[in-house]
Amino acid sequence: MTSKKQSLLREASHQIIAGGSAGLVEICLMHPLDVVKTRLYGFYKGILPPILAETPKRAVKFFTFEQYKKLLSFTPLSPGMALSVAGLGSGLTEALVVNPFEVVKVSLQANRDSFKVQPSTFAQARSIINADGFGLRGLNKGLTSTLGRHGVFNMIYFGFYFNVKDAIPASQDPRLEFMRKFAIGLVSGTVSSCVNIPFDVAKSRIQGPQPVPGQIKYRTCFQTMSVVYREEGYLALYKGLIPKIMRLGPGGAVMLLVYEYVSAWLQKNW
Repeated sequence: MTSKKQSLLREASHQIIAGGSAGLVEICLMHPLDVVKTRLYGFYKGILPPILAETPKRAVKFFTFEQYKKLLSFTPLSPGMALSVAGLGSGLTEALVVNPFEVVKVSLQANRDSFKVQPSTFAQARSIINADGFGLRGLNKGLTSTLGRHGVFNMIYFGFYFNVKDAIPASQDPRLEFMRKFAIGLVSGTVSSCVNIPFDVAKSRIQGPQPVPGQIKYRTCFQTMSVVYREEGYLALYKGLIPKIMRLGPGGAVMLLVYEYVSAWLQKNW
């Protein structure tokens, strides 16, 4: 293997490992917030499935961001704009990967009470495919809203963080530098959550059970937003915003910091 290929492979490995580490640490720190909503004990109960799902998802998120950023360096886009576009590309790619898993997860949650024996994830996926196929009514139901959710979030998340971080002078004190990055990451995660939550609401309505069995009320992303706005008002598009900010504000900051510090450590030691 040539030295150039080895260098590219090492760089990709760093990005995947750092991204996976960011997802792992974020889940371990923020999972108790999910549990507190339903329980007052057992903070880390049920943490294994989120770890298995989120760690590779975050690895994809950060790896694809770095690849899009590299590709966009050859375009006439300004560095600041390129960061946002790379974030958008990363989010769209992430959405394509995770949407089938989201469909299965929502289906299992929605039909939990109707199962005598809870089916496995693979059994439920097979059931969805057999009934509705792989398309936008089956395993990729709600894809447009998932693309919007992840695309918009990552565009703001990465674009805001790296642009603002570059604009604010770094501190020579490691503790102040850590707090500087954490504060920017916190604002980045919070703003991204506020902007993308209507897509999240649309995704939940499309992928979840319809109000009237046998009748499809929520079909596409913007049609669903329009229906929710018309029937329930503007605030319904922001349902669940506070819990989302509580999770993705600090969680987003944690992921960015872990990614940067792990990347720096890997580049120095491997």
